[in-house]
Amino acid sequence: MDASASTNLRYEDIALGAEFETAVHTVTEADIAAFADVTRDHHPLHVDSAYARSRGFPAVIGHGLFGLSLMEGLKSELKLYEETSVASLGWDEVKFRGPILAGDTVRVRFRFVEKHRTKNPARGIVVETLDLLNQRDEVVTAARHVSLILTRQADATAAT
Repeated sequence: MDASASTNLRYEDIALGAEFETAVHTVTEADIAAFADVTRDHHPLHVDSAYARSRGFPAVIGHGLFGLSLMEGLKSELKLYEETSVASLGWDEVKFRGPILAGDTVRVRFRFVEKHRTKNPARGIVVETLDLLNQRDEVVTAARHVSLILTRQADATAAT
C-alpha cells in the first residue's frame, strides 16, 4: 500500500495484509545517550563504548525499549493515524532479536493483521505486526501493536 496515499486512516480504511515500510534512521551514540538520560538507564552497554566492546559489541548498543520506541516514532512519521488515533492499547510479543548498534541504519516494516469493532461504533481496534530491520535486513526487534482508531461513524457523530 502506498503510504503517501494513506494519511489519517479510519478503521474502515484498514486493509488486512497491507504492508508499509518507513523511512530510515541512522542511530547515533547521541541518540542512545539521550534515551539513557530520559529513562535514567545508564547501563555501560548503552553509554560506554569500551565496556560494550569488552562484552563483544563493536559499539554501544541501544536499549531494547529504545528500539521499540523508535519503531513507533518511525511509524508515526507516516501519519497513518495522525488525526484518527485514539490510543495505543499495547505492545505484545516483543522480541529483541539482535543488538541495535550506534551507526546502524534502521527502518520499520509492518503489516495489518487483525481488526475488529468495539462496543463504541466510533472506534475500532487494529493490530499490526512490526519488524525493526537494520541495514543488513536483519530483524533486531519484532512486536505486535494494538491501536484504537476512529471509524467513519466518529465523523458522523461529530457532525451532529
